[in-house]
Amino acid sequence: MKGKRYTTEQKIRILREADQAGSTIVGVCQEHGISEQTFHRWKREFGMMELDQAKQLKELQKENTRLKRMLADEMLGKELLKEALEKNYEPRSQKTDHRRDGEPGPLHGSRGLSALWPASQHVLLRGEAT
Repeated sequence: MKGKRYTTEQKIRILREADQAGSTIVGVCQEHGISEQTFHRWKREFGMMELDQAKQLKELQKENTRLKRMLADEMLGKELLKEALEKNYEPRSQKTDHRRDGEPGPLHGSRGLSALWPASQHVLLRGEAT
């Protein structure tokens, strides 16, 4: 059976209560319904932290978890892209050419690449006459 969940503030308040003179750890644990093991775990986690330090620690832990998740997602995406590229990649020498021997390809012929772009977008190469 799960017990009550305590906030960071409540945990620190219980730890401070046990530090006061006249209080025993066993008595404080019985009063708040927690085990001694839980008390010592909280003491190890929060120690002599102030309340604002404990809040800042929790915020940093949440941010760290979020950043780790983002990194894992990015690494997974990178791996997926690598796999996709490896599957789609065929070296040029292994690709099959479906044209008949001697038949010009789509970029050959009288106009060559100029068939793909309008004349206004042609770029003159070195040595080409206008």
